[in-house]
Amino acid sequence: MAFGKPVKYWKLDPTKVYSSSPNAWDTAVHDASEEYKHRMHNLCCDNCHSHVALALNLMRYDNSSSWNMVKLCFLSLLYGKYVSIGGFMKTWLPFVLFLGVILTVILTLHLR
Repeated sequence: MAFGKPVKYWKLDPTKVYSSSPNAWDTAVHDASEEYKHRMHNLCCDNCHSHVALALNLMRYDNSSSWNMVKLCFLSLLYGKYVSIGGFMKTWLPFVLFLGVILTVILTLHLR
């Protein structure tokens, strides 16, 4: 994993794959991985969320072929589960600390 161990996951339901083939899930994951072997991942435009979205589009997960990294990210935020309390802390503690520093600076400057 490029950024360390996963801290959150969203367990998908294989019965939502729109196909008559029993191997549709595996085939879509394989085909998406073959496609991404030849692509350079980057943080903003073509990343791991895009890779997963391609697999979901290929398998027509939940009868949809409009999966993209934004939709996947949003739904992962809603339906994902943290692997542990530590995973939750790794995700949100830096943001909360940064927000606390910003608010402290704003309040300090405002009270002068």
